[in-house]
Amino acid sequence: MQGRLSAWLVKRGLVHRSLGFDYQGIETLQIKPEDWYSIAVILYVYGYNYLRSQCAYDVAPGGLLASVYHLTRIQYGVDQPEEVCIKVFAPRKNPRIPSVFWIWKSADFQERESYDMLGISYDNHPRLKRILMPESWIGWPLRKDYIAPNFYEIQDAH
Repeated sequence: MQGRLSAWLVKRGLVHRSLGFDYQGIETLQIKPEDWYSIAVILYVYGYNYLRSQCAYDVAPGGLLASVYHLTRIQYGVDQPEEVCIKVFAPRKNPRIPSVFWIWKSADFQERESYDMLGISYDNHPRLKRILMPESWIGWPLRKDYIAPNFYEIQDAH
C-alpha cells in the first residue's frame, strides 16, 4: 500500500521503495544510499524540517546494515504532525551513506553513534569519529557477527 509521501515522490520521479506502514501508521520508505542526500534535501524543502531520531541496526549476520531516519513535518499544527520513517541500507563490507548533518544538524551525534557501534561511514560528516568507545577500540560492537574480547576493563566501577 502506497502512502501520501510515496505517491508524492512517484509523481516527481524520485526513486524509492514503499515498505508500508508501521504499527503506529507511520509510512516507511526505503531509499538507496546514492539517492539519499538529494531526496533528503527535497524532503526538507517539502517541510520535513525536524529529524526526530536517527539510528542504525544490523539486519542479519553477514547481511546489510540499515540507517533509519524518523522525520517530522508540522504543517497544520503541533497536534497533527506528519511523520515518515526512511531506511537506507548499505552493504556490510564498505557501508557508506551520505551524511545529512548539513540538512539536519541534530544528525551529528546520532550518525557518530551509528558509526561507532556499527561502522557505517557517513560521507561528508564534519567530525565522524568514535563517540562512545575509545578511539583505540577495534571492531563494531553492535554488529551481529562481532566477537567480544575476553577481557573486560573494570576501572572506576565502584
